[in-house]
Amino acid sequence: MFGDTYFISLKSNLLTMIHADLLGVLGTNEIIIILIIVLLLFGGRKIPELMRGLGKGVREFNDAKTNVKREIEESANDIKNP
Repeated sequence: MFGDTYFISLKSNLLTMIHADLLGVLGTNEIIIILIIVLLLFGGRKIPELMRGLGKGVREFNDAKTNVKREIEESANDIKNP
């Protein structure tokens, strides 16, 4: 009944609405206030440690994502070329 084009259009419209809602909520003033509160709560010395931990977490996530992608591609190649 509905074509693939309708599904893609619906999906992109939904993603656009979600993206607009997330970015529309926080303005520049709100972001500055959040950064000041974070600075007051954690102090200037703790923020680099927190960012280092966040960076390590992102790096581990990307490594795991790459490993899963590689395993899927290897399995697909094994199936194609027995």
